[in-house]
Amino acid sequence: MAFYINGLDKSSSREIAYYLRKCILHHRRPWTELVFLCIGTDRIAGDALGPYIGYQLSKYQIPRACVYGTLRDPVHALNLETVASQIQDEHFCPLVVAIDASLGTKKHLGCVTIENGPLYPGAGVQKNLSPVGDISITGIVNISGLFEQFILQTTRLSTVIAMADSITEGILRVIPQYYALSERNLSI
Repeated sequence: MAFYINGLDKSSSREIAYYLRKCILHHRRPWTELVFLCIGTDRIAGDALGPYIGYQLSKYQIPRACVYGTLRDPVHALNLETVASQIQDEHFCPLVVAIDASLGTKKHLGCVTIENGPLYPGAGVQKNLSPVGDISITGIVNISGLFEQFILQTTRLSTVIAMADSITEGILRVIPQYYALSERNLSI
C-alpha cells in the first residue's frame, strides 16, 4: 500500500518520517544498515529530485547508513545496474530505500509516495529498468502524459527542491529512531 503525503506542505516532513518508520518496521528480515539509493540526473530539472536528496543526505555522517546517487555522482539509467550490484557486494544485509522522481495525475502533483516494495525507475518515461530497493519513495514532480521527457525538462525546479527538502528532513527525523529500529531488528 502506498502512502501519499503532500510534499509541498510545510509539515510534510513529520508525515514522511512517520510513514518511512512504519515501512522500516514492516521489514522482518535482519538488516544491518540503511542504504539510500537516490536515482536521477541533475541534467533535467524534473529528474534531479533523487540526486539532490542524495547530495543533502551525504552532508551528514549517518552511522550505519550509506548514500548512493548525488549531484556529483548521480545514479541513472546508464549505471543503475552496476550500482545495484555494488550495493549487494559491499553491504551486508542492507535495507535499501530507493528514491526517485515520478510523474502522476494532476491531483497527486507535489505528493510524496512511500511504500514497501521496490521502485521501478524510469517507468514514467517508458524505460524498462530493473526494480530496486526494499522501500520506495517517489516525488510526483509533474503530470504524466505525452512527451514525458519534455515534461521532465520543463518541471519547475522550485517544486523539486521543496519536495526534496521535505523528504530529506523526513529521513533525518527517522535517523534518531533508526538506531533503536536496527537494534530491535537484529535481535529478532
